[in-house]
Amino acid sequence: MTSKMITRVEGPVIVLERVFDAPRELVFEVFSDGEHLKHWWGPRGWETTVSNMDFRPGGSWHYCMTCMDKNQGEFYGMESWGKSVYHEIEKPTKIVYTDYFSDAEGNTSEELPASTTTMTFEELDGRTKIVSRTVYQSADELKKVLEMGMEEGITQTWDRLEEYLLAKK
Repeated sequence: MTSKMITRVEGPVIVLERVFDAPRELVFEVFSDGEHLKHWWGPRGWETTVSNMDFRPGGSWHYCMTCMDKNQGEFYGMESWGKSVYHEIEKPTKIVYTDYFSDAEGNTSEELPASTTTMTFEELDGRTKIVSRTVYQSADELKKVLEMGMEEGITQTWDRLEEYLLAKK
C-alpha cells in the first residue's frame, strides 16, 4: 500500500511524514546499516557507490551518490558526497544526526547548508510511520536546498525505500 509523503515547511524546518508497509524493526534496520542503504538511498538514476557507516552516537556515515542515468543529461556521472554525524540513537524508535555536504575525504562543505534531523519511527500495526524533522540555520538555507531539488530527491529516495522494504518482507 503506497503512502504519499506529507511535507510541511515551518520557517527553517522541513517536516516529512510517510507510512511504510513494513515493520518498524525492519525500517529502522535499513536506515542503520550502510549495506542496506546502498540499495535504496538517493533519487532514481543515482546509486550509492560509497557507503561507510559507523552507526553509533559520535559515529558517522560517509557516502557518495553517483548519477548512473544518461538521460539525466549534465548530471550523468556526477558525484554527490555527504556525511552524517550521529548524535542520538534509540533503537528502533529514533535517530538524530547532523547532515553535511562533503568531499571524498569526508571534509564538510562550508558553502552548502548543514542540517540537523530528528527521525522517529512509529509502529502502526505492522506498518511504520517515519517522521523526519530537519532544522536548518535559517529559512534561506532551507530555501537553498529546496531550490536544489531536495524535496523531489527525498520523495524518490523514499519511493525506492518502499520498493526495497517490500522486497525484504
